[in-house]
Amino acid sequence: MYLAIDIGNSNIVVGCYASDSWQHIERFPTLVNESPAFFYKVKLTDYFLEKNIEFATIRRVILSSVVPELTEVFKSLSENLFRKPVLLIGPEVYPRLQLKIRNPYEIGADLVANAAAAQNLYGKDCIVVDFGTALTFTTVTGDGQILGVAIAPGLKTAIAALYQKTAQLPPDVPLHVPSSAIGKDTPHAIQSGILLGYEGLVRHLIANIRQEVGQHYIAIATGGLSGVLTNLKEDFDVINRELTLQGLIVIALATES
Repeated sequence: MYLAIDIGNSNIVVGCYASDSWQHIERFPTLVNESPAFFYKVKLTDYFLEKNIEFATIRRVILSSVVPELTEVFKSLSENLFRKPVLLIGPEVYPRLQLKIRNPYEIGADLVANAAAAQNLYGKDCIVVDFGTALTFTTVTGDGQILGVAIAPGLKTAIAALYQKTAQLPPDVPLHVPSSAIGKDTPHAIQSGILLGYEGLVRHLIANIRQEVGQHYIAIATGGLSGVLTNLKEDFDVINRELTLQGLIVIALATES
């Protein structure tokens, strides 16, 4: 059984993979200022107890991180708990992949994992849209060339920025797409501006990318918030919420061959 850990800016996603399928997937909040080593040791231990999984059944741990403060925490923690070396996804691993990466020291490990999974699962020219803390658009050819990336603030990030930079707007707004673009109260107004506005952003950017590289590029949605903008469902050829985790497995298998 493989253990995949994807450390993002908002959430840490943990999944066990065996027999060509995901057995258990769990999400933890990303915390860097509250004794993270102890906090995540408890979280991981509880996770394995609740799922009735023995530590010894883990044959390999694959770690992807875009939070440097937590990378070594999880690497050390995983080595201590599972007594196995950890495969840390980064530029040192990329040469062993069937991917052509233009700026290996700049691109996030999660985006490389998305590209690896997209190539492995679909084998087509594609645009991978990851709805997370950042909203990213990764353009990948069917033969594994990462052409480039576009980045915008994610949905929750945009709402948080409004709260931080204004005096009278609320911090927590439900991520529900409103039925009207004309806000009747403050939460509705933010939902209209952010959620309906982001529908236009996503559609426009995908259209612009296709105009540059070709209309045949399929659009793939992933990330924890990929199901929020329900009106975009028909704009995507594939919605795979766990694409990043799948990419970690693809990379792990590639480094074993």
